[in-house]
Amino acid sequence: MTSSRLIGLSVHLFTASGAALGMIALFLATEGRFASMFALLGVALIVDAVDGTLARRLKVTETAPFIDGVALDLVVDFLNYVVTPLLALWRSGVIEPAFAGAVCALVGAFSALYFADRRMKTSDYWFRGFPALWNVVVFYLLVLRPPANASLAVALAATALMFAPVVFIHPLRVTRLRPVTIVVTAIWAAAAIAAVMQDLAASSFAVKAALVATGCYFLVLPLFRQGGAIAKGEVDG
Repeated sequence: MTSSRLIGLSVHLFTASGAALGMIALFLATEGRFASMFALLGVALIVDAVDGTLARRLKVTETAPFIDGVALDLVVDFLNYVVTPLLALWRSGVIEPAFAGAVCALVGAFSALYFADRRMKTSDYWFRGFPALWNVVVFYLLVLRPPANASLAVALAATALMFAPVVFIHPLRVTRLRPVTIVVTAIWAAAAIAAVMQDLAASSFAVKAALVATGCYFLVLPLFRQGGAIAKGEVDG
């Protein structure tokens, strides 16, 4: 085996390590150890953030073309962004048990469709619709612990938004306000780490306030692009 092929395979293996982290996180979710689960999903998120850059820089499509890196990334992301957090949603009781199973099934089905949608991203790297980041949604629900009916409403609204004519920012690839977005993302990451260390719902008011404030930034930012996106037909085309 040539050194270039070995390097290409190593990058794919690095991507696949996210699935290993996701499986362990899944086991932790079944035990109700949600802080530990999110700690591992956080490590997997770091892997996901850097593996694409590594793959492009090391030209894995040329050195290991028999592995479909895009398909591999989607498989890992579906486990870590959808399946594992949905198990936590069902197991945690933040939604009434009578509805939790049906909601998780609905979210899982719609998320599978979203991941298979070839129009997932716009030409300038915004996500079309809510990008099925259920790890983030469930994280907020477990930290803030709203009433069960409110949690149900949030889950249903996020499901509907996956196919709505709206956009959500990719915090690293969208160029518009990128320096500000990177700073806000860093603040969010620090607050998320603090929340995990403080066992989620038991985290301090300051941590929760930082999570809410940074979350509002990501929700409001698309409004500054949305008009132009719709006018160009980039969201619903």
